[in-house]
Amino acid sequence: MTRNIVVGLDGTGQANAAAEWAAEEAVLRGTGVHLVYVREMPPGAVLPPGPWESEDAWAEEMTARVALALRKRHPGLSVTTRLLPTGPVPGLVAASQESELLVLGSRALGSVAGYLLGSVGLTVAGAVERPVVLVRAGSGATAPRGPVVVGTDVRRPVDAVLGFAFEEAARRGSLIHVVYAEQLPLFGGLGPAMVPDIRLTVAPEIERSMEELLNPWRAKYPDVGAAARVVVGSAGVELVQAAGDAALVVVGRRTRHSALGGHIGSVAHAVLHHSPVPVALVPHA
Repeated sequence: MTRNIVVGLDGTGQANAAAEWAAEEAVLRGTGVHLVYVREMPPGAVLPPGPWESEDAWAEEMTARVALALRKRHPGLSVTTRLLPTGPVPGLVAASQESELLVLGSRALGSVAGYLLGSVGLTVAGAVERPVVLVRAGSGATAPRGPVVVGTDVRRPVDAVLGFAFEEAARRGSLIHVVYAEQLPLFGGLGPAMVPDIRLTVAPEIERSMEELLNPWRAKYPDVGAAARVVVGSAGVELVQAAGDAALVVVGRRTRHSALGGHIGSVAHAVLHHSPVPVALVPHA
């Protein structure tokens, strides 16, 4: 049975953008969209303007309105809604377990293109066992035609992350750009007078390894044009720069849990906060 894509709604523009992105993704996947609102208004919070007697009444009208708009723009798309009684983090985590994908909205960092993730978004993104896509209003919610960018570690590649990226590129009929960033050691910034430029010796070896890594994926997805790029620098910075003309950026997250909950790594954290386009965070062992 094909699972739906779950979208967390809260009445904001970025959540509506997430719902639109999810609808287009659902059309590509041949599945439906499940819109959920998790009760999260703190005591004393004021409801949005309107004749609302309760949070539930407002949430039911809001989710129904978004669902109707999605059905009008995507005839034949299955769109369901549900109000969850639990808190936002446990509610979204639980809802994601029966989904293919969880999609959340995230607001822009003012004049800087990127994301501002609150404690709920970060906690959910670090705890769910399904891929999570973060979408902000105006970040390409209507599926731009650019490439899919994916970050990988050529020495420790993760099939789940590369597989997700190649599947997304295949659905869109787009190219895929695979980026590996080699972080220079501390002495690498001392200059050629102190140490040889290791890029001249390391990059060709890594590029050969990247080609060997991608050959099986190219054979599995012959219609997807895959280009490898090896750069020297911070992986987070390089992925954000590569995202400029992309449709989607894909990064991995190790499924590590502690008493304080799930976590995301420094690379994923940087990309989630600063990418100008939707970001898919793919958990892996």
